[in-house]
Amino acid sequence: MTDIYNFIYRGVLTEESLDKVGRKKISTFGKEEEYSLMKALSFEMLDKDNLETARRMSIVYIALHAFENSVRTLVKSAMAEKYEENWWEKVPDRIKTKVKTRKEEDAKFRWHGSRGSEDIMYCEFGDLSSIIVVNWELFEIVLSNMEWSKSVLSTLERSRNIIMHGGIVSREDIERIGMNIRDWIRQTG
Repeated sequence: MTDIYNFIYRGVLTEESLDKVGRKKISTFGKEEEYSLMKALSFEMLDKDNLETARRMSIVYIALHAFENSVRTLVKSAMAEKYEENWWEKVPDRIKTKVKTRKEEDAKFRWHGSRGSEDIMYCEFGDLSSIIVVNWELFEIVLSNMEWSKSVLSTLERSRNIIMHGGIVSREDIERIGMNIRDWIRQTG
């Protein structure tokens, strides 16, 4: 019995230690949370046809959101690997200026959440492509072909902008988005 107690106690201590050092927890989004959010957002008051269209496009949004943030991660990690904490200095000035303006604008509205604490979170999707192109020597080994990379990101940006501004993309556009995401992920591995 003592062995079982010791085993369980060590497991509890291990769990607590992992939590204290910032263990990354797996986030789950279930029906209960979905229902709670729908209620908070007054879904019952919104037009049913618009909700159905939005639900369909939300799947596309989820993929584009995840993809865009994976590109941010790629850019940041490649730049930080080469330039360490000074990597942001290698970003084109026009992008840094735009980011600074956005951060200042967000700071005016302290009552509202921000895009994040890092400058890269304030970059537009197209800015990420510009950062890659300007620093191509850092990305060439992973992406291999600059024109292909720009083309994929440009195509996905077009679809992203339609979705983000309440538009609807066709089934063919959705398939193109999926193909480009798959190709990019296979390339960047």
